[in-house]
Amino acid sequence: MKLSVLGCGYLGAVHACAMASMGHEVVGFDVSVDRIATLSSGTAPFYEPELEDLLTEGLSSGKLTFTTDVKDLETSTVHFLTVGTPQKENGTAADLTQVYAAVNSLIPLLTAESIIIGKSTVPVGTAQKLATMIRPTGARLVWNPEFLREGWAVRDTILPDRIVVGTGASTEDKSAAQVVRQIYQRQITTGTPYIETDFATAELVKVAANAFLATKISFINAMAEISDAVGADVVQLADALGHDTRIGRKFLGAGIGFGGGCLPKDIRAFIATADQLGVGESLNFLKEVDLINQRRRTHVVNMVTQALGGEVRNKRVAVLGASFKPHSDDIRDSPALEVAIRLHNKGADVIVTDPVAIDKARKGAPQLTFEQSRDLAIQNADVIVVATEWDEYRGQLDPEQVSDLTDGRIIVDCRNALTPGDWISCGWQYFGMGRR
Repeated sequence: MKLSVLGCGYLGAVHACAMASMGHEVVGFDVSVDRIATLSSGTAPFYEPELEDLLTEGLSSGKLTFTTDVKDLETSTVHFLTVGTPQKENGTAADLTQVYAAVNSLIPLLTAESIIIGKSTVPVGTAQKLATMIRPTGARLVWNPEFLREGWAVRDTILPDRIVVGTGASTEDKSAAQVVRQIYQRQITTGTPYIETDFATAELVKVAANAFLATKISFINAMAEISDAVGADVVQLADALGHDTRIGRKFLGAGIGFGGGCLPKDIRAFIATADQLGVGESLNFLKEVDLINQRRRTHVVNMVTQALGGEVRNKRVAVLGASFKPHSDDIRDSPALEVAIRLHNKGADVIVTDPVAIDKARKGAPQLTFEQSRDLAIQNADVIVVATEWDEYRGQLDPEQVSDLTDGRIIVDCRNALTPGDWISCGWQYFGMGRR
């Protein structure tokens, strides 16, 4: 099938490469000349496991091309909409400028055989508006939300845990969903659940999933606050809760909170949408979810300050991790980087290290000092802050070895990624999140 992908940012680049690997003929479009040049050269503009291999294979096979000329999409019958929907600069609602611009650029190319498949995360009601915009061309719209996890995005595209397709009410609209079934035929045949619904439900599935996940994370972080107050251990608490099949253990890891380019802005946009619909009270709890998440960053800064005796000025602080999560170089709304910046602003000598995010972090926070080597970052540190749970820190940070690098002997484990007893037995002061 001949497909186009409009928007070659994180979602679009991954989707284009994955579709080509599944045998489709794909052309990726973006208005950024630099981004298209980078992709066309076989280089991924961001770190994502397995992506660069798929990109190289797609380009070599001829199944995958990239362009900045929308006219090059004319021969495609199916167009995936994967542009960004960032938070508005002057509010919390989603900015749909890129969505409407992409569809308007497509309209002159559309025919009665054309199908637009929306994947961007949008407020409820957007799909219906877009369907109305393209109706005069005879083209059809379906909504197929993405459920990607950064660090697992390639796998989540090729082997999704569900496929959701929203359509309009007419027979023609519903027949357009059959094209989506053809595109994902391999996945459906091997057992991936396929759910066909209306536009509004398909749009809600994505934002509801993100809201639930954010709520679960903030819930366990709230329990960490309670655990700190009463002397309980939130890790044991989460383990016990996780045995309840109604709850489950996943995403019950107390820590510094969530970040990235999706969860924070998506829950805020969801709240804004509910307010616009006149049902804002139904999502009031998400406001507290957001507040709890932001509070964790302040809590870590306070922990570090208290661990250093109440003053961080002129203290050497090694922050392990700059990306908002492991297996990604995404620093958008990164709790790790924000903590580093706040400590720097309080007068600390902050050295940040990260396996893959150094270059982006340096551009985002040029006031900080960066060191690629983990051990050099740790050397002579008064305190070590584990801010992102990379394997290099979770499983490969040995307290005896680290003791040879610094006399600081204070470690703040923002992700509860370490075994406290190992550090305490080596003479370290260990501070975790909601742990005795």
